[in-house]
Order: sequence, then structure tokens, then C-alpha cells
Amino acid sequence: MTAQNHTGESPFLLLGLSDDPQLQPLLFGIFLSMYLITMLGNLLIILAVTSDPHLHTPMYFFVSNLSFVDICFTSTTIPKMLVIIQTQRKDISYPECLTQVYFFMIFGGMENFLLTVMAYDCFVAICHPLNYPLIMNPHFCGLLVLVSWLLIFCISLIHVVLIRKLTFSPGTTIPHFFCELAQVLQVASSDTFLSDIWMYLAFVLFCVFPALGIFFSYHQIISSLMKLPNTASKHKAFSTCGSHLCVVSLFYGTGLGVYLSSAVSSSAHRSKVASVMYTVVTPMLNPFIYSLRNQDVMGALGRLPGRVVSCLDGL
Repeated sequence: MTAQNHTGESPFLLLGLSDDPQLQPLLFGIFLSMYLITMLGNLLIILAVTSDPHLHTPMYFFVSNLSFVDICFTSTTIPKMLVIIQTQRKDISYPECLTQVYFFMIFGGMENFLLTVMAYDCFVAICHPLNYPLIMNPHFCGLLVLVSWLLIFCISLIHVVLIRKLTFSPGTTIPHFFCELAQVLQVASSDTFLSDIWMYLAFVLFCVFPALGIFFSYHQIISSLMKLPNTASKHKAFSTCGSHLCVVSLFYGTGLGVYLSSAVSSSAHRSKVASVMYTVVTPMLNPFIYSLRNQDVMGALGRLPGRVVSCLDGL
């Protein structure tokens, strides 16, 4: 079969999670429910933060941004997967696949950057409490998020440009439920050296540097907590970043699971199951972690229906 540049007439084929016809209704119900829970939970967090003046702080500003990213991150993959499960049409056009790669990298990278910025916020709050309002001012917080978006947009765009220079055989099969960058490069018919190099560089920028930043922040936080005089003070200070630490552990733990499952086993099924954890499960659980562990957010969610009714009465 002759390799060629795709122009949209020769789609890729996504294998999905399972070929078993009896599992399709169950998979559709499970992932539709998880997607709706993710959308509702994160939308409630965004509404609670934006509507309640008590939550207009740097920490909750980053939490609301994280919820927005989680909505977009999940929406990049799950709707297409639901269509494939429902219709059993596994084809995805070349432009659609490139678009999925691009936005998956953007929102996945932004999740890493936001978790790093939030770790820095915890570090400043615990290690430099007197200077916290001065350092984490609204202008600086907005600048951190803006720079993160711009950096990720540019790096992801370079990936797409490099992929467009590759050739693929018509009807190329991708052994995954979405167009994941590494999988797309593996099925290319032409040399992927430049794309591979850029992928490793992006991995360092998107994952390694943020992970090191988070590790450094928590190293400093733990060092500061050890200097506090009593256990109560330590517990109160650490509760400030407890939810963030849970989210970081969940996100990087599942991401590490994907890497290890790919490195240890060649089974595509194991890799897909591991990918479900950080693309679907983690964004779904984040709102619960930030609400159930936080009385301020629970209080804001409790006041949200009253605020909505007041807004509707005003109209």
C-alpha cells in the first residue's frame, strides 16, 4: 500500500476500547455518565468561584481555571469516543485527528502548568504568608495563566506542523480511542525523527519541569512545616494545600501508570485502560476533591442556588 499525505479523503481508523458488541451499550452508558458528571461538577466549581466574593482569591482563581481546562480536556476525546461506540464507525478524518492531537496537547499541558502554579501558590501562602498578598496579586496571577496558555499554544502548534509533513498509508489504524500523539507518530509511514525529538522536548517542558516545580514547592513547604512549634499549626497549614496534593497525586499517578503500562507491556488494551484514568477519571474526580475537602467551596455551592434565583428574578 502506497504511503501518501492525507487530505481528508482517507481517514484514520480508531480501534476504540473494545470490539465486543455486547460491551458497547455498557461502555456508552458508563462514559456518557462520567462525561456528564465531569461537565456538571466542573461547571459548578466555576460558577461557585465566580459568583461568591469569598472565593475571589488566587487559589480559587486557579481552581476555576483548572475546572475549565478539565472540561475542555475531557471534551477533546470523550464525545468522539461516544460517537464511535454508538455508531460503530471508527473512522476519523485527518484534519479531525490533527485537531484532536493539538487540543489534547494544549489542555493536557495546561493541566500540568496549572498544577505547578497552584503548588507555587501554596508555597508562597505557607512559606511567605506576610508577603502573600503582595506576591500573588491579581495581575501576577493573570499573567501566570496567560503566559502558560501562550507557551502551550506555540509548542502544540509546532507539533501539528511537524505531523503535517509526515505521510500515512490510507486507512491507517490507530490502536487507541483517540488520536494520541505518540500513537499517531508510530503509525506514520515516513521518518518521524524531528517529531520524536520535539515530542521529547515537549514532554520535558510539559511534564518534567512542572513535576520538578511541584516537588521543589512541596519540599520547601514540608521544610517550613517542620519548623512550626506544634502539631495543630502544622495541620492547619498543610490543610491549605491538601486538596491540591490529592489532585497532583491522582494526575501524575495515572500519567505514570500510562507510561509504565506502555513500557512494561506491549498490550494496547492496558495502555488504553491506563489512558482512561487520566483523560476521564481524573477530571471527573477533581471537583469532588476540591469541594468535599473544602468548607469554603461547599458553602459557596450551597449559596449558589440562591444567587441563581436572584439573578433570574433580576431579569
